[in-house]
Amino acid sequence: MLNKEPNNIVYSPTVIDFVTVAVEFCVFLEKEETITCEKWIDKMLKLLPLMYIKASLLPKTVEINDEQPETFVKEEDYVRVAASVSSIMGEEDVYLDVFVEDMKYSERPISAFVSENIADIYQDVRNFVSVYQYGLTDQMNDALLVCKQNFQTYWGQKLINVLRPLHSILYNGDENNNLLETDLNEEDLWD
Repeated sequence: MLNKEPNNIVYSPTVIDFVTVAVEFCVFLEKEETITCEKWIDKMLKLLPLMYIKASLLPKTVEINDEQPETFVKEEDYVRVAASVSSIMGEEDVYLDVFVEDMKYSERPISAFVSENIADIYQDVRNFVSVYQYGLTDQMNDALLVCKQNFQTYWGQKLINVLRPLHSILYNGDENNNLLETDLNEEDLWD
């Protein structure tokens, strides 16, 4: 099915690379198997940067149809993904986000949720992937356009924001030990 029009932009290697990573991301989030928080975070820390790179390489395209591409993710799908991630993350689901527009006007840190950011990313990416499953070139083109625009204006920043807390949870562990290590390292610099 993917070689109907090999010269069409929707079948270009950069787009197919993104589709491949996007499908893996969606399938991973849709699995109903139990997974530890550490394993889940480890997988996300591998998929999300790859998806960011592949999305940033997507080619420019122009709209073919007048109407927006069909959306496939329903509210219950979004809620299911967010609830699943929230359950896996537990207390670690909430983090402080400094790259939020409201932060400019707030004297207090703004809380964000890993589960909501992942569900937001999932919604756009899943809608894109679902259009590709039908193999209709014009619709695929327009879905590519919308996905790239949404990446640039919306979910790309959410993806970057969620990497920080995931990295911190997986690699920093106990903050008190890390603070002590930092203090010791700073003392070494001055000796």
